[in-house]
Amino acid sequence: MTLATESLTGAGAWIKAMVDGWAGYSEDEERLTRVFLSPQHKACALAVMSAMRAAGMTARIDAIGNVVGRYEAAEPGARTLITGSHIDTVRDAGAYDGNLGVALPIACIAELDSRGLRLPYAIEVIAFGDEEGVRFPTTLSGSRTIAGTIDLEILSVTDAEGTSLRDALVNFGCDPAAIAAEARRKEDVLAFVEVHIEQGPVLEAAELPVGTVTAINGASRFSLTLEGMAGHAGTVPMHLRRDALAGAAEMIAAIEQRAAAEEGLVATVGRLAVAPGAINVIPGKVTFSLDIRAPENAQRNAAVAALKEKLAAVAQRRGLALEIELLYEEGAVACDPGLMDQLDRAIERQGLRALRLPSGAGHDAMALSALCPIAMLFVRCGGGISHNPLESITAEDAEAAARVFLDFLENVDPDL
Repeated sequence: MTLATESLTGAGAWIKAMVDGWAGYSEDEERLTRVFLSPQHKACALAVMSAMRAAGMTARIDAIGNVVGRYEAAEPGARTLITGSHIDTVRDAGAYDGNLGVALPIACIAELDSRGLRLPYAIEVIAFGDEEGVRFPTTLSGSRTIAGTIDLEILSVTDAEGTSLRDALVNFGCDPAAIAAEARRKEDVLAFVEVHIEQGPVLEAAELPVGTVTAINGASRFSLTLEGMAGHAGTVPMHLRRDALAGAAEMIAAIEQRAAAEEGLVATVGRLAVAPGAINVIPGKVTFSLDIRAPENAQRNAAVAALKEKLAAVAQRRGLALEIELLYEEGAVACDPGLMDQLDRAIERQGLRALRLPSGAGHDAMALSALCPIAMLFVRCGGGISHNPLESITAEDAEAAARVFLDFLENVDPDL
């Protein structure tokens, strides 16, 4: 089947305008903040439903607060390809993280519907509500519900105001008792393919509008505490000091060097607290965070082991006590090779160079990997900036991505 690419002329501006409109659903007029099951989430969900219906889909809000749009197949009983992304945001967010991956498929389905074209499989576009995990100590609850892996005990967790997830769902108009029934059957689902801004600078550096994701990096997060001895800044000679901050500085430099030496590995120290924190006192205690990510679990685990050994040696040499606490661990998820090949071919049919790259950030696709094969199409974002009001895309890139995605939809192998 050959795609009539000229039919999407102007789609990029339409997609951008839709996402920019959704950005108005925010709890703060000065910045974009839209958290799970908030009134702003509900208003945005209703706007998404309206857009889905205008594009020719049926649409509903499910038991966990996802917006589910469905475009039926040419024949009844066909399997379903799921796409979509999230519409919740971090605080002081950019507009396109997640939201682009909802608006762009809606535009593609509107084009299919305008041509009266049904595909050999049904398409569901899902706007997930809990990817960022800002309001509750949960994340990916919407995608885990679809995958059938949600732990219903999370219904008891509470937000900062003491509202339970169960009560928030009821207030949103959902039925928590129906959550388990939202799980899809593996035999009914063809694949999950997510469109998302890259949130990094690789595509921009390559001067490409889109790229095919190879894997979603696994992540390990730690809290490290170093204890030495606080002392007078003027009376303790340098060779007799047990300076916790100096030790932390050496460790942080070692972390940076280890990550920089290996392709695909990234490590970040994003928080650091120094005690007692006085200008004339040698630091006696330092706590800092460590986030390590890699596209393969073996690579990440090897780096963690090597760094633990290195940091322990630094602590011992400096006379410091070191405690390392694991806070979070999520394994890497590989994208399906066949789907990656099909995305590459769609990119090339649109006259673009296919580039593959890993995702350093987590996505709903991670949870859906428990249900079906997954793939992701990344879209270039300005400066690689994300989780920031400066987050941006161009209408030209949005249109290029829409052409690629629609090409993929029309040519994907339904016998995966």
